[in-house]
Amino acid sequence: MALFLILHLFLIAMVSFAMFGEGANDCKESRCNSDGPSIRFPFRLQHQPQHCGYPGFELSCTNNKTILSTLPNSLILIVEDIDYASQEITLYCPTSCIVNLLYFNFSASPFLFNDEPLLCNFSFFSRSSISSNGDFGSHGCSITPEIGLIALSNLEPLEYYLGSSHYKKIAEISSVPCDLRYYPLRMSWLNPKCGDSEGLGMDCGFKNYSNQLGTKCFDRPSTTKGGFTEPLIAGGVLGFLLLGIIMLALHEFYSSSKIERENQARVEKFLEDYRALRPTRYTYAEIKKITNMFHERLGEGAYGVVYKGTLSNEIHVAVKVLNDSIGNGEEFINEVAAMGKIHHFNVIRLVGYCADGFRNALVYEYLPNQSLDKLIFPARSKDHINLNWKKLHDIAMGIAKGLEYLHQGCDQQILHFDIKPQNILLDHNLNPKISDFGLAKLCSKEKSVVTMTEARGTMGYIAPEVLSSNFGKASHKSDVYSFGMLLLEMV
Repeated sequence: MALFLILHLFLIAMVSFAMFGEGANDCKESRCNSDGPSIRFPFRLQHQPQHCGYPGFELSCTNNKTILSTLPNSLILIVEDIDYASQEITLYCPTSCIVNLLYFNFSASPFLFNDEPLLCNFSFFSRSSISSNGDFGSHGCSITPEIGLIALSNLEPLEYYLGSSHYKKIAEISSVPCDLRYYPLRMSWLNPKCGDSEGLGMDCGFKNYSNQLGTKCFDRPSTTKGGFTEPLIAGGVLGFLLLGIIMLALHEFYSSSKIERENQARVEKFLEDYRALRPTRYTYAEIKKITNMFHERLGEGAYGVVYKGTLSNEIHVAVKVLNDSIGNGEEFINEVAAMGKIHHFNVIRLVGYCADGFRNALVYEYLPNQSLDKLIFPARSKDHINLNWKKLHDIAMGIAKGLEYLHQGCDQQILHFDIKPQNILLDHNLNPKISDFGLAKLCSKEKSVVTMTEARGTMGYIAPEVLSSNFGKASHKSDVYSFGMLLLEMV
């Protein structure tokens, strides 16, 4: 029986090798022409299997040109260059097709502008023979007035281009880069993060050669740079030695994909129950609009990057975009669950959140003076703000009132477990507000202690009982201990 099992596993390993080799050949590096950009992960050609590229990175070859195929409304942009190390792509618009301007929209794409472009409003003019319903048909690919269709930006004089000809405005579009018709666009992508692989001389791809969104680095000889014939022959000889590795990889793949599905279902179930409460749910496209395509970066922590944003009513907000690979969604659920129940002057307000597939983000009120640690430990002497004892006392009292509210003022007791200067934000009047509830625990007010499965917090501020149960049981007093350490640093 044991021998049969070993032989069965060996056959599975050989089949896995064969499948891997076939997939590698399907995903080999290619070009649309000899001078065109190299096409490899995260990009793929449309005819290649989905596991060869990341979602949103499909390309196609048309007339020996490399075309970005995933843009909405049939927008045509030609790929001039791809820099895999810096994760940048250079695009340009065919000068013979001005109808492209009508379809210019990057809100749903994975690409961001490297530099904020100058934006213009474009008006489309035509002679009476062309329909004004927005469907230009074959008339759409010319900028010469002789054909009967012309597009002008608000920076171009109408009388110079139109002259005395009889044109009428048939369409208009706003917020399009002014130089799109004449100069290339340099854009970049944040995910997947494959720049490190390129720097190490390795290839980037999906983990375990699946189309799951997690990526890792691979040695080039056994991925997209060549065939898999030699490793396959070697696998036949050394199959038993590699059997354990292959089975471990298969187990990791099935386990990780199952865990990821369970985690996403867990977050969605929580948000379904949470829908009746106040904070607004945003889509990822709305988050990109609020942050102006992640233009202004405020800082970065263990769980994600914080950007400055503006709502439609000109209210400034801070948007924390959580890392794709953070835990099982617990940090996101903790923050939304805790902060959605909180309404206190000394606790930061949660304006909204985003849970769009694997993309999670939190939207807070924006506080201009950043965190308390930058006030009491300025990085440069010119950053220092002289505080008298009364102001220090007011800040300490504000933090204490916020903690008292978390422990006693809500329906459930909220234990923060990460009180430190970096998590105390200051408004324009230096009023303190407690933030970052990713490690918080909610429990009944009747419970005097809570069970801890692992230590949580920041060294130097963690209460002894949180580190080890040998010192006692964790409770709201653990936050008080952290508050005491914070007070010592303030004075």
